[in-house]
This record gives sequence, C-alpha cells and structure tokens, in this order.
Amino acid sequence: MYQLIYMKADYEPWWKFEGWESNIVLTKQFQTEAELKKGLQEMLQDFRSRYEHEANKEGVYYAFWTDEEREYCDACDDDIQIYHGIIVEKSV
Repeated sequence: MYQLIYMKADYEPWWKFEGWESNIVLTKQFQTEAELKKGLQEMLQDFRSRYEHEANKEGVYYAFWTDEEREYCDACDDDIQIYHGIIVEKSV
C-alpha cells in the first residue's frame, strides 16, 4: 500500500511536529508504486501551477507556498508563512 498525504500548515511537511496529522487535508491511497508515481506527478503538476515556490527533501517531502499566503500568529506577534505539503509514504 502506498499513499500521498496533502497537509496545510505553518511549517514544511518534513518537520512532522507533534500533532501534524491534524493538518492533513487529503490522503490518497494506491495499490502499486506505478499508481503512486502517477498520482504524485499529477499532484506536483497541480501544485506547481498554483504556488510560486517549491522545496523538497529526500524525494518524499514536498513544500509549496506563495509569498502572499500568510496568517497572523498571536504567540509570535507576526505573520507566518503557510505551506502546502505533500508526503509520500510507501508500504504503509
């Protein structure tokens, strides 16, 4: 089993801070690695068309963002960046 996880948070997906699961927007499951790769390419293409910045780690974590998408953080008394993250999980 393979899956793609889309999360939206004020940090990149590779940090996986405690409780990160509460930021999951969507999970897609696949039976084969080929289906996973196809699904990932489709999702990457979609995100690349919508967000101007991209970063990735280890080929399994992808972060996308725009400079305009920020939210106010009471604890830090400042605006913080919002990230759209994709996590690739194999053999779940």
